Amino acid sequence: MNCLHIHNLSRFSLLPFHTLVTSPSSHHSSSLSFIPKSPTMSLKAASGSISSAETSSSHVEEVVKSETYSNNMTEAMGAVLTYRHELGMNYNFILPDLIVGSCLQTPEDVDKLRKIGVKTIFCLQQDPDLEYFGVDINAIREYAKTFNDIQHLRAEIRDFDSFDLRKRLPAVISKLYKAVKSNGGVTYIHCTAGLGRAPAVALTYMFWILGYKLNEATTLLLSKRSCFPKLDAIKSATADILTGLSKKPVTLSWGHSNCSNVEISGLDIGWGQRVPLAFDDKQGSWFLKKEMFEGHYEYKYIVDGEWTCNKDELITSPNKDGHVNNFIDVVDDADGDRASLRGRVTGDDPNLTEDERNKIIEFLEAFPNEDL
Repeated sequence: MNCLHIHNLSRFSLLPFHTLVTSPSSHHSSSLSFIPKSPTMSLKAASGSISSAETSSSHVEEVVKSETYSNNMTEAMGAVLTYRHELGMNYNFILPDLIVGSCLQTPEDVDKLRKIGVKTIFCLQQDPDLEYFGVDINAIREYAKTFNDIQHLRAEIRDFDSFDLRKRLPAVISKLYKAVKSNGGVTYIHCTAGLGRAPAVALTYMFWILGYKLNEATTLLLSKRSCFPKLDAIKSATADILTGLSKKPVTLSWGHSNCSNVEISGLDIGWGQRVPLAFDDKQGSWFLKKEMFEGHYEYKYIVDGEWTCNKDELITSPNKDGHVNNFIDVVDDADGDRASLRGRVTGDDPNLTEDERNKIIEFLEAFPNEDL
């Protein structure tokens, strides 16, 4: 059985997954992008013995893919996280009607979830996640449609990206909330490994909808499943909704014309993404203008393919590896009440008043539906 061992973090318990093994398959791997980690905790996976029948080339390839994915996840998440795709779907009940787990791998996994009362399968993966492990999402969705007692839904969040998580949570929780109201029964929330995006979405649902304090929900979830949800993204998304999703205009510039292409990575798009700057002929400089939520953002320029910092903008202190980034603090210059609210819900022990929770639910109910 697949499980996680945790080191140097006594408040987390060691918990086995429910593991549903599917047949491994062989597919070409795709590249994964990641950001430098800042180690905060260690999670190390252990697996059972592998039989001789499993030592086929396809199984070996699955193992290699799992190791590569785990390494990238560790780099990106700042925690030593391990996922064993070749061992099949794994999950944990967080509440009697709420499950967090890893991805479905075959249509047969739909049958396994129906047997434990699942009415909604809520997939957070993007297409590249599915392609990496060769998961045929269309076959799974089409098979689920043959039953009238289960629904498969997608609400994509970019893997290893807390900024995308923050931006996507309102739309994702809106879709989840409406599905649970409609379908009832047990809800299965999954990403690829079930260690980052899925637990974060489950926590947000418990915080916004079910009335839990965020720390209480986190303690409960971690007592059921060893994982590493990004709490700051949940806190910031909560403040974003309660302060009206207000953004501030930001302008960044590269003041050198002796180059042919300038991009920025980081900010609120994640280190695995890039956004191009536009060249202004009159000023002889490159500019990026965008609106951003309040927060602290680090970024770096890529000039003709070379990563570099802009010496004319704020630069971080060197990290443990000696690397530095540019950074910007986007501040909401709102009135004192709004600033106080944001400070409270992004603090160490955030909670929502009844009026705040009702405001969030009204917002989610009115949020436009997604078609995925």
